[in-house]
Amino acid sequence: MKEFQKDRKLWILIIVASLGYFVDIFDLILFNVVKYKSFQALGFSAEKINEYEISLFNYQMSGMLIGGLFWGILGDKRGRISVLFGSILLYSIANIANAFVQSFEAYAVWRFIAGLGLAGELGAGITLVTETMQKDKRGIGTMIIVTFGALGAVVASIVGKYFEWNIAYIIGGVLGLLLLLLRAGTIESKMFEIAKTTDVKRGNFFMLFHTKERFIKFMSCIFIGFPVWFFIGVLVALSKYFFSFEGVSVQEQVSQGVTYSYIGLSIGDLICGLASQYFKNRKKVIFSYLFISLILMFVYLTSTGISFSTFKIMSLLLGIATGYWALFVTNAAEQFGTNLRSTVTNTVPNFVRGAVVPITYSFKYFVGVFVGSQIVLPAEGAIKAAMIVGTFCIGIAMLSLLTIDETFSKDLDYHEV
Repeated sequence: MKEFQKDRKLWILIIVASLGYFVDIFDLILFNVVKYKSFQALGFSAEKINEYEISLFNYQMSGMLIGGLFWGILGDKRGRISVLFGSILLYSIANIANAFVQSFEAYAVWRFIAGLGLAGELGAGITLVTETMQKDKRGIGTMIIVTFGALGAVVASIVGKYFEWNIAYIIGGVLGLLLLLLRAGTIESKMFEIAKTTDVKRGNFFMLFHTKERFIKFMSCIFIGFPVWFFIGVLVALSKYFFSFEGVSVQEQVSQGVTYSYIGLSIGDLICGLASQYFKNRKKVIFSYLFISLILMFVYLTSTGISFSTFKIMSLLLGIATGYWALFVTNAAEQFGTNLRSTVTNTVPNFVRGAVVPITYSFKYFVGVFVGSQIVLPAEGAIKAAMIVGTFCIGIAMLSLLTIDETFSKDLDYHEV
């Protein structure tokens, strides 16, 4: 009976963590789907729209960067459960409020707060699952979280397409509040409960910089995730630089591309998690995905004259190839002790998300260099720029993978000193 209750609580934990990441991805994609509709409804001029969409995206990413650090430290100091409740409540309030904005300034404030709230979802869920499940099975739990969560992109595309922009934001907020009710049955990590009774420092972000080895390991965990957001943030979200399709608007092209890439991410995460369990190895599976990503990037960028249907298939394949996100976050959680685990697991994915800003700026810089020299046409310049930035992102991820430890079945009940 006790074993049944334990399994039941564990499954509740996995389900609420999965739904939390579902809401996380739902919101990230929803903004991209409804932003133009909302800008037009608010009466923003055509010349302001490009400026505002970049600014609002940066505000949200800034919120996620700061939130990743805040929730991570809070999770190590006050507990993983406190993050699960606080983050989703803050997000829900922000999204509902976002539906009633009347100005760019108000829009920016609530996008920042929504990003701040969402930043705690994935890290808290992964930390709890890795510390609660058996060490040889925790990869299955994290695989379920990310595989299901990635489907939030599909739902966001549907909601954004068939509902008014403000109603879509309210739906996101209500989903968050419903999730808050479900979290009443979640259990705290026993590893954290034990850590609380010791004198060890918890949630000290600067401990990550105390030794050269720990700092390199932390940065390596971040670099491994760069290709995921290069693929989403450049190859798919900025696909207008590489392809144009007759009768298809840029908004439709990006929306469909992102939706199919997230379906691919969900499939890729499922395969990646199962492969890791089968081979009992994290690093080899991630390296295989990076190698396939490199090949697919060149195939994608050298495909000329493709149809819109082929573009959607390519977006799906790009998503599958970068579907190692679950393993990437799990690996980060397994690299560090209980007193820093929440800090690392929350900051790493959110720092990677924040890296999409310098990644996209680097891409646009190289486009300007190539096109400005008038040596190549704009599309050719964009392709060359993407190859340079993409090769760098994948290359640094591969090198970083070599510097970290293999963590499959690693005992996580220890502290960093």
